[in-house]
Formats: sequence, structure tokens, C-alpha cells
Amino acid sequence: MDIHLLFWIGFVVIFSIVLIIDMFVTDHRSGAVGVKSALIWTAVWISTALIFGLLIYLFLPYGKTKSIEFITGYLIEYSLSVDNLFVFIMIFAAMKIVDRYQPVILKWGIIGAVVLRILFITAGVELLDKFSFMSYIFGAILLYTAFKILYSEDEESEPGKNIFVRMAKKIFPIDTEASNKHFFVFHKKKLYATVAFITLVMLESTDVIFALDSIPAVLSITQDPFIAITSNLFAILGLRSLFFALSGIIHLFRYLKYGISFILLFIGVKMLITAFIHISAAISLIVILVTLTVSVLLSILIKEKE
Repeated sequence: MDIHLLFWIGFVVIFSIVLIIDMFVTDHRSGAVGVKSALIWTAVWISTALIFGLLIYLFLPYGKTKSIEFITGYLIEYSLSVDNLFVFIMIFAAMKIVDRYQPVILKWGIIGAVVLRILFITAGVELLDKFSFMSYIFGAILLYTAFKILYSEDEESEPGKNIFVRMAKKIFPIDTEASNKHFFVFHKKKLYATVAFITLVMLESTDVIFALDSIPAVLSITQDPFIAITSNLFAILGLRSLFFALSGIIHLFRYLKYGISFILLFIGVKMLITAFIHISAAISLIVILVTLTVSVLLSILIKEKE
């Protein structure tokens, strides 16, 4: 059997098992996952991704290069995911979703994100393969996003302005009094959507916007569909646990947005100059690791103003 096919099968099996564990086995409590438990599960999922990267290094052809691309892509997507989770926290606060209902909404939001990522990455690889100039467009998108993150203020999410929420309201009547335990409820034989459903729509629409930034980022590192998809999906894998961990240690990431902005700026420039200067995945990995480390250290060392 071809080694690449074997790795695809192995990835599907491993990812499916871990996804089921994360989505259903760990979702056994009525309330939100505690910070300690969330940190433990986050460490488990990160270790799983690193072990998969080691298997790539040991057994795939050009394993050293491919494993570096995998780890680099994983770090980019994971750091962007952290930034995206801050938005999720604000959405839950704005929609007044209590802790015990957040895990279920996150579960279906992440399952939707997995499907969207596979579609977007496949489309992105095809575009770059057929139209070489797309690398300049992707590079420009990343530069724009870098400056948008750098100069944007932390604002609360406004549900009413979300286009997907407005569309959902035109399709379904909304019952704002219904329990957020379910996405839909029946009243007098009429179907109503709940605030939980609107929240899910907001999470998915946010993820679509996020994917427009993250997919070009991972494709700047590798155009191998296997590496791009696996690194991206592994980064999504532990987002639910990471969400609850972040809600308790959010102060450790105050300067993360500046680090993410610099990373996007770096890989955006990399895509724009790729025809003239080649920056290896190893150099990209070093830049990303140093940037993330400095961002977290600054957040810890510099005291937050009252």
C-alpha cells in the first residue's frame, strides 16, 4: 500500500477517534469544563498533534521537510485559533449564554469548522495550482489582516449586525424566551429557533471570516493538501478545551494580537516575494516560535494597567 494513502487512512482514523473523544466522551458534565481539566485536555490534544508530526518525520518521504511544514502550519493555525476564541468568548457574553450550555454549542460549531476547513483548503490548493498569481492575492489578504488586527480595538460582538444572523431571522422565527439547551423548539406546532441557534450561526460565520485569513496562512507554508489539511484540523481539534482554558487564563495573552499581526505580516510578505526569494519552512517555524514566545512573555512580565 502506498505510504501516502496509509497516512491518509491513519489520519482519518486517529482524527475521528480523538474528535469523538473530545466531542462526546469529555462532554459529560452539565457545566463548563474547569480550567485545570481544560488545560489537561489541551495538553493531550497538542501532544497528539506533535506525535503525528513525529510520525511524518519518521515515515513519510522527505519526512524532515514535511514534518517542519506540519508543525509550522499547526502553530500558525493554533495561534490564530486562540485569537478567534477571544471573539467566541465575547459572542457568548453578548448572547448571555450560560456556562452549562456553552460546551454543546461549541461542539457543533467545531464540527462545522472541520467541514469548512476541508472545503476551503482544497479550493485554495486548486487555485494556487491553476493560477500562480493567487499567491499575491493571498499575500495581500494576509497583509491587510495583519494591519487590521494591529489597529483594531477590542470591541464586543454585535449580534444584530451579523449578516448570517439577519438571514437566519428571516428563515426562522426566534423564541428568545426558550431554553438554550436546544437549537429549535416547537410551540403550538410551529418551529422556532432559539438564542442558542443564533449563537451557533454567529460562531460559524465568524469561523468563515477567520478561515479567509488562516487558509492563505497555511498555504504560504505548504501546498501539499495532506500537510495543509492535517495541520489545520489538528489545530481545530482541541479548541473546545482551549476555549475553557482561555476563559480562565486570558490575562496571559494580552499581547498575543501583536504577535499574530507580526506573524501574518511575515507570511504575507513571504507570499509576495516567493517568486524572488525563498524562505524555508524551517525559518518560518523559528520566526513563529520566537514571536509567540515573546508575546506570551510580555503578557506575563508587563503588568496590566488598572
